[in-house]
Amino acid sequence: MRDLHADQPDELLVGPDTGDDAAVWRLDDERALVSTADFITPVVDDARAWGRIAAANSVSDIYAMGGRPLFALNLVGWNRDELPTELLGEVLAGGRDVASAAGFAVVGGHTIDDPEPKYGMAVTGEVHPDRVLTNAGLRVGDELVLTKPLGVGVITTAIKADAAGGAIAAAAVDSMTRLNDIAARVAVDAGATGCTDVTGFGLLGHLGRMTIESDVRANVDFDALPFLPGAVDLAADGLVPGGTRRNLEWGDQLLDSGAHGEDHRLLFADAQTSGGLVFGVDPGEVDRVLAELAESGHHAACIGSIVDDDAGVTLR
Repeated sequence: MRDLHADQPDELLVGPDTGDDAAVWRLDDERALVSTADFITPVVDDARAWGRIAAANSVSDIYAMGGRPLFALNLVGWNRDELPTELLGEVLAGGRDVASAAGFAVVGGHTIDDPEPKYGMAVTGEVHPDRVLTNAGLRVGDELVLTKPLGVGVITTAIKADAAGGAIAAAAVDSMTRLNDIAARVAVDAGATGCTDVTGFGLLGHLGRMTIESDVRANVDFDALPFLPGAVDLAADGLVPGGTRRNLEWGDQLLDSGAHGEDHRLLFADAQTSGGLVFGVDPGEVDRVLAELAESGHHAACIGSIVDDDAGVTLR
């Protein structure tokens, strides 16, 4: 990726150098474009639900930058020899469901023949140049707010192994299809400057990258972390995806886990699909932020704080 860092124009407010959620391009003093792309393989059996999850996951990067989505292009890999096109219609209908709920248009896309099905979107949004949220914006003294429970990676692994009950799977799907639009608005209104969404690299990976880019340290209270129903027990039974183990392997160098064992570290590193936002706010805003998120149906929590120390995460 190092070759992408050359010749960046002044209009590029957020580019590849910080590994942020999306690119931001200034149009003028009042407007900037936000651009991102993401796609995933199936995480549930129901085609329409997968489409909704994939679309919510794709547009989440726009919200993580404090933006509003405008339009999207579908990105599809489809095995036409093994899968009926009617099933693809269900996947795309799920994407349309999310677009309608979020208020953006799906204006086209591109499909390739692929042995393994994939679906997602390239999404374009807008944001005020002075109100961009970035992964480099954490401030010493901020309290950390997480807007969705963790454990999606463990539960989707259990779903594939027929080890997750119906209620556990339904709660995970509900979480993955919840948009981060309200969470982003709450973060911006509360004066947040540092934010990211928690997806494939897990909370450890995404928060760890934030501490590097912000040159701060995060103290996280494990007991304050919210988890989806069943996630802790399923992880203890060994239903942990390979991506989660790779996240922990990468992030271990940034993590001071104290007395916490491997089960806790893996849950902290669990690879999420369409996870929530994690952002920093002034301590005086925390109660109002949590109350507003709870009122809108979020299972949010204050999970720790930002301190002036070497970049990394301390798990308490």
